Amino acid sequence: MAETVPELRAELAALDDPRAREVNEKRGDDHGVNLGKLRAVAKRLKTQQDLARELWATSDTAARLLALLICRPKAFSRDELDGMLRDARTPKVHDWLVNYVVKKGPYAEELRVTWFADLDPVVASAGWALTTERVLKKPEGLDLVGLLDLIEAEMKDAPERLQWAMNHCLAQIGIDFPEHRARAIDIGERLEVLKDYPTPPGCTSPFAPIWIHELVRRQTA
Repeated sequence: MAETVPELRAELAALDDPRAREVNEKRGDDHGVNLGKLRAVAKRLKTQQDLARELWATSDTAARLLALLICRPKAFSRDELDGMLRDARTPKVHDWLVNYVVKKGPYAEELRVTWFADLDPVVASAGWALTTERVLKKPEGLDLVGLLDLIEAEMKDAPERLQWAMNHCLAQIGIDFPEHRARAIDIGERLEVLKDYPTPPGCTSPFAPIWIHELVRRQTA
């Protein structure tokens, strides 16, 4: 028997942990469902595109995360994905939509170009995330010098989510392209973005110069 949206929302509500919600809300996410338990629900449901659309339409963060796990990425139109991204304001939903759906569909490059130049910094951050993916997997045709110019000029004063996305792109260029590494490190050192970000033991700092040096060291070790 097919499970309904109200039944699934009740199940997700029962999984909500006040302590997890408190931690998540500090990051801008308004849900308290353990993601391992959420994935278990998704595994049970398997792929259900119609149900995914219904869950997304609720605007509830936990329901939307579940929708992104059970959807069929290639079944969305370009306009659907654009609308979903512009409506995805919580960080986790935004990240999962870009990484689990848009990247796996046929419109990633078209949307990358559209979002990259958007005046909304949250939308633009998705464009930068897709650009970083291209730097990593398909850099042919990208103007890496131009990207470094933009980062140098705009990252310091960019809103937080856009700043993080630009910083990731800066680090990826420095890691993957030895010919641009010195400049990428220099930009990071001068702008000092995320220099003092608290980093747990055993984790790599998001400060680009440290990030670049560490990843290059691992590649050559």
